[in-house]
Amino acid sequence: MKPYACLPEHSRGRRHSEPEAPAHAPSFRNPHQRDRDRIVHSTAFRRLVYKTQVFLNHEGDLFRTRMTHSLEVAQLGRSIARALGLNEDLVEAIALAHDLGHTPFGHAGQDALNECMAPYGGFEHNLQSLRVVDELEERYPSFNGLNLSFETREGILKHCARRNAELINAQEPGGVAARFLNGTQPSLEAQLCNLADAIAYNAHDIDDGVRSGLLTLEHMQDVPLFARYHAQTLDEHPQLHGRRVLYETIRRMLSDQVYDVINATREALESHLPNSAEAARQCSPLVQFSAAMYDESKALKSFLFRNLYRHPQVMQTTDWAREVVRELFAAYLNQPHEMPAAYAQGRDLPRAVADYLSGMTDRFATREHARLTA
Repeated sequence: MKPYACLPEHSRGRRHSEPEAPAHAPSFRNPHQRDRDRIVHSTAFRRLVYKTQVFLNHEGDLFRTRMTHSLEVAQLGRSIARALGLNEDLVEAIALAHDLGHTPFGHAGQDALNECMAPYGGFEHNLQSLRVVDELEERYPSFNGLNLSFETREGILKHCARRNAELINAQEPGGVAARFLNGTQPSLEAQLCNLADAIAYNAHDIDDGVRSGLLTLEHMQDVPLFARYHAQTLDEHPQLHGRRVLYETIRRMLSDQVYDVINATREALESHLPNSAEAARQCSPLVQFSAAMYDESKALKSFLFRNLYRHPQVMQTTDWAREVVRELFAAYLNQPHEMPAAYAQGRDLPRAVADYLSGMTDRFATREHARLTA
């Protein structure tokens, strides 16, 4: 690893003190490897397989879920981290945990829950992901949560409203929310996960959009980033047809984006020359696209927003999902005994309802809604 990486031996540690190795044996795993393993074995991680990415879980077996999306982000992140000399294990841990707090039904569920929670402090899925690993997982005898390292928790908290950052910082001075108040950056590994997240969902949403029939290859010609690699594919393989054309186009697009990030980030690192992870935090964001690739990636994201995420067929299902979340929230708030006792007996009932609801899978939320509104 390079000096600007988050070196495991320099970790800022865990919220609750615990030995990094069993007393009877030396440790064969560094703190960030242990974080990754704790995340993979968590209940919240297993639930991701039944949580919506764009298309609801019941709409098809081959559409991405939060689980497959997280795995794709981890794969892209590790590949780039290795080329840049960053901490691969930390990148993987952040990538696998970054959506643990997402609601059922994707962004529609998140938006609806945020509306319901508006009088009680709102709902942010990044903040909820941190809440999952800090408080809601119940696996250890001495503490709540997974007790992850500072570096993994910092990466999980991708966005945070200032008001929430101030609340977190009051409880954890100089901790994972401090950067939202002092204007510094997260680790390079966290920056990389943010970019790998965008690369992954842009690519797989094209695949899912075409698979669903809501997008076509002809339609995608309006996107320069896609059209260029589509033309390359057909120039080199004129007899290629069917899904192989789409897969090869996306493969080329992903590959070039990865190399672009590697090259642009190397240039930024050579320009700023951070000699430690802490020095990198004091710089402007260093993990980045080139200017040209950034513009093309932004245009692709805008295209998908207009033509896929806001497609009438998608909006029809998301309108239904919003209603499910709103009605579930109201039902649990009025009848807390319908939740497990650990939630129903909480002192902050609205937040307990949000915790319970956000942890649901799509199909469990659907069943609960049918039961409570029958």
